[in-house]
Amino acid sequence: RELVESVRGPGGGYCLAKDMAQIVVSDIILAVDEPIDATQCGGKENCREDEKCITHDLWAQLNKRIFDYLGGVTLKQLVDDQKAKQSGVAQVHDMREIGRTPRTPVSA
Repeated sequence: RELVESVRGPGGGYCLAKDMAQIVVSDIILAVDEPIDATQCGGKENCREDEKCITHDLWAQLNKRIFDYLGGVTLKQLVDDQKAKQSGVAQVHDMREIGRTPRTPVSA
């Protein structure tokens, strides 16, 4: 997924490897290995290979819809929404600029 890249040296750390508009929430979920699973059974308990629990398919379809929805929500949208709510309290810096120095945030 390559969502972040490391920056060496003083003031180093991690920064986004892509523009925030190119990163969707479902990519982040996959990157941190945190699956979306609305099924109560988790494919275990009442579910067996030959027979699923009565609501398994219902919840599995919901999982897919949630994941599809999150695939349409970008990190930029989340940040912009948060900035609008807090009117400038939160600042996000793009460290990928030449010289790896933070730039002054620009209001949308």
